[in-house]
Amino acid sequence: NLSSYNVDPSEISVSGLSSGAYSATQIQVAISASIKGAGIIAGGPCDCGAHMNYTSCMFTSSPSITQSISNTKLWSGNKIDDITNLAKHKVYMIRGTSDPLIGASVMTQLYKYYVTDGPFISSENVVFKNDLNAAHTFPTDFDSIGNNDCGSTSSPFISNCNFDGAGVILEHIYGPLKPRNNGALNGKFIEFNQREFLMNSSAYGMRDTAWIYVPKNCSDGVTCKLYITYHGCQQSHEKIGDKYIKNTGYNRWADTNKIIVLYPQTVPTNTIDSTDKELIPNVNGCWDWIG
Repeated sequence: NLSSYNVDPSEISVSGLSSGAYSATQIQVAISASIKGAGIIAGGPCDCGAHMNYTSCMFTSSPSITQSISNTKLWSGNKIDDITNLAKHKVYMIRGTSDPLIGASVMTQLYKYYVTDGPFISSENVVFKNDLNAAHTFPTDFDSIGNNDCGSTSSPFISNCNFDGAGVILEHIYGPLKPRNNGALNGKFIEFNQREFLMNSSAYGMRDTAWIYVPKNCSDGVTCKLYITYHGCQQSHEKIGDKYIKNTGYNRWADTNKIIVLYPQTVPTNTIDSTDKELIPNVNGCWDWIG
């Protein structure tokens, strides 16, 4: 079970890979008053899959963002937080040049949604790293047992690409940080019950338990930041064990910078009982970014 931690509510941010990236964007926009920034790895425009076939938000498509922008403005202050909150957000976007699932045009449309066509966030606050020689994967700059090659779109979708994805995202959002801990971590991983926060979690495609990394000084009661990161499809614990939780590099930075890292978890299933009582297969344990 979780303890209580002293989290600064102005220092909460989100990130994700693939379906987790889409979800992070939607959460960032929906509760913008509570979010400081976002790290988007291989994701696309907010609300994209809700008004077109989701495949039009992937591959080499260039999905229209007209309806997404219109909906964002229409919902501002009623269905979602006031979108003027987005102006203060910091966003770091990453796409691999050999990613076969999220094409350059998809992420370019996300950039336009944020910066040029929305516009919701100034260009000074948004970085788009679109020249990384990588496939559909989470980029790190260190080797971990069981990780895939950087040029391969394959499980566990975490790779040594000689690029510290976790570090560049965290420093863009939070500013200069202390050097990361490349040795034994001083904090602890805690598996907690997600059902405390969502009754009948499996009916919503959520795993019964998830993980959180808590640096020692955060356990001791100092004021800490909160970073929430959503895994991608085929990256839940049932698919790759604790690799997304331990191999992305976030904990190394968190350990020395008073950042609590939350790792929510989906569960792969063939029979999700959604809110409209339809049975929707989700065999890859993706986050529902389609709506």
